[in-house]
Amino acid sequence: MTSIDKIRNLAIVAHIDHGKTTLIDSIFRMTQVFRENQRVVERVMDSNELERERGITIRSKHCTVEAHGHLINIIDTPGHADFSGEVERVLSMVDSVLLLVDANEGPMPQTRYVTMRALRMGLRPIVLINKVDRPNANPAKALDETFDLFVELGATDEQCDFAVLYGSGLDGWFVRDLEHDERNGMEPLFETIVSHVPAPKGDPEAPFLMQVSTLGWRDHIGRTGTGRILQGSLKRLEPFQRYTTSWVGDSLLELMDGNQDRDWEVTGAEADRPTYLWVTRGLESVAVDEVTTGDIVTIAGPKDINIGDTIASSELVDPALPPLDIEEPTVSMLFQANTGPFAGKEGTAVTLRQIRTRLERELRTNVALRVEPLSDTDAIKVSGRGELHLAILIEEMRREGMELCVSPPEVILRRDSHGHLLEPYETLSIDVPLEFQGTVMEKLSRRKGELRDMHNSGTGIIRLEFRIPTRGLIGYRNDFLTDTRGLGIMSSRFTGYASWAGDIAARSRGSMVAMETGEATRYSIENLQERGTLFVAPMDSVYEGMIVGESSRPGDLPCNPVKRRALTNHRAAGKDHSEGLDVPRRLTLDTALEWIAPDERVEATPKSIRVRKSLLALEDRKREEKRRAAG
Repeated sequence: MTSIDKIRNLAIVAHIDHGKTTLIDSIFRMTQVFRENQRVVERVMDSNELERERGITIRSKHCTVEAHGHLINIIDTPGHADFSGEVERVLSMVDSVLLLVDANEGPMPQTRYVTMRALRMGLRPIVLINKVDRPNANPAKALDETFDLFVELGATDEQCDFAVLYGSGLDGWFVRDLEHDERNGMEPLFETIVSHVPAPKGDPEAPFLMQVSTLGWRDHIGRTGTGRILQGSLKRLEPFQRYTTSWVGDSLLELMDGNQDRDWEVTGAEADRPTYLWVTRGLESVAVDEVTTGDIVTIAGPKDINIGDTIASSELVDPALPPLDIEEPTVSMLFQANTGPFAGKEGTAVTLRQIRTRLERELRTNVALRVEPLSDTDAIKVSGRGELHLAILIEEMRREGMELCVSPPEVILRRDSHGHLLEPYETLSIDVPLEFQGTVMEKLSRRKGELRDMHNSGTGIIRLEFRIPTRGLIGYRNDFLTDTRGLGIMSSRFTGYASWAGDIAARSRGSMVAMETGEATRYSIENLQERGTLFVAPMDSVYEGMIVGESSRPGDLPCNPVKRRALTNHRAAGKDHSEGLDVPRRLTLDTALEWIAPDERVEATPKSIRVRKSLLALEDRKREEKRRAAG
C-alpha cells in the first residue's frame, strides 16, 4: 500500500472537445504506462465503441500513473452536459481538478458548471490553457476570462490564486511561461500536480469509512461500487455496515427555492462484507487484499449497493453520510416494440417484455435513467438527462441486434409548491460567423430564447448566450446547421426549472408518407423530389405509413414512391431529357429524433434508421384525427 502523503487524487474537467482524453493519452506516454512495442489507439480512455465514433466521453473512468515518486489517480470525466451528473459525483473522490480551457474558445457553458461545483466543494483547481498552438489561439484572453469566471462564481482568494500552465495535450507538452520555457514534455505538469494537489485527508488508523460515488457491473460478480476511502483501511472479507440515505422531500424543488440545507435520513442499514477489492494501476483493475485511506477502490459484495451508500466499520457510531445528488431526468421518450412490416428482417424482433428486461439491466449502472411501464399503452416511458443521453442508449440497443420504435423526446414538467407549472431551462452558447447572427437570433426568439450576452471576438465570429427552455432546443440543431451552413457551434447546459414559457411553434413542414409497400422507383422519385426533400433513393424498400421525405409545405402529403411508369407502345415526350435525381437526405438516429412530430416514430434496427407514422394505415390516421377533433 502507498503512503497517504504520496497519493494525489484529481479529476480532469472541461467543456466537450477541449482535450481531456487526449491529454490523458500524453500523460500515459510520458509516464511509460505502455510497453515500447505495445500498440496503443488514440483516446485510450474512451474504451466504448460509441465514445470513439462520436469523439466524446460518456462515462467517467479513472486510471493511475506514477510520477516523482507519487501515485496519481486521475479521473476522466464527460464533457457533454447530458452526462454532467457523473462529474458532480466524481468530484467527491478527488482533492483537486485539472481545469482544461481551450485557448481559442475560452470558458464555455460546461466549463462554468464544473468550475462552480469544484469551487463550492472547496477545491483549488489547476488551470491548463490547452491548444495554444492552434490558429486564432489567444491564451492571455482565455486566462483573463477564466479568472473573471472564478471571481463571478465567488471563488475565495486562495482559489483565485490558481496555478496556470500552457501547452498542447495532443503534442504532449506544458510550460509555466509560454514565451521563455522550453516546450519539451510534461514535467512541469507533474511537478505542479505534486506541489499543488493536497494529499488525501483522513487517519489510516481510524475505523473504516467510504462513500460510493459511481456504479459498475461485472459479469458473474454483479454490481460494484467505486469510491474514495475517507479514513481507515479495509481487508477483503472483513465485515462492514452499509447505510442507505435519502433526501427528505423533493430535493430538486428545494434547491430551486434556494434551500441548500436539505434534510436527509437513513433509510436502511445492513451488515455485509467485500468479496473483491480492486484498485487501478495504469488502465488495469488489480485485485488486492487490503486498501487504505486515500485509495480509490471498487468494491463487490453488497447486492443492492447504490450511489451515495456509506460503507463503514461497525465501530463507528452514526457514520452515515449525506446522500449524493443524482441528476434528475429532464426528457422522456416512449419505447415500443417494432410493429412495422419489416420487423425481424434486419435484427431481432423483440417484445415489450424483452425491451423492459434490457432497460432493467441498464438501470444497474445508469443511475440518471428512469424507466416507467405504462399500463394503458403498449409502451415503456424512459426518462433521461437529455436527447443525447437517451440516443446513446437506443444506439447501444440496436447494436446489440434489437429492433424497436421510439417516440419524439418530450420535456418532463413539474409543479412548484404553489401549483405553478415549471419546465426545464438551459443556457445555450452559440459561436457563429457575423453574417448568420440575425437568422440565429430570429429563430431562437421564436423558440422562447432570451439573449443574455453577446461577445464579438474580432475574428469574424460572434458568441451569443441565451436562456431557453429545453423544449425550444428539441429539433433546432438541424435548422441551426442549415442556417449557418455548418459553420456554427452550439452547446447547452441544463440550469434548472423555471416557469412555463408558453407554446412554441412546432415543425413548419409536413411529412411525405408512403401509401404503398414495395421498392421506390426512379420514376416516382423524379416527381416527388419537386415537392420536398426525400429520405429514400431508388430501390430502397418502403412500406405503407413510412415517411419517405419532408414536404416543402405544412401538413402531411400522402404519396406513392413505388409507382412505376405505365408501359405503352408510344414514345414519351421528353424521354431523352430525364431529370437528375437529388441526393437523398439520410437521417441519423440523432437527427431523426429531433425531426419527428408527436404522431411519428423512429424505427431503429441494426442496419437502418427509418421514420414512420405511429398509425401506419391512412384510414386509421384519418379516424384518429376525427376522434381527436370530436373529443
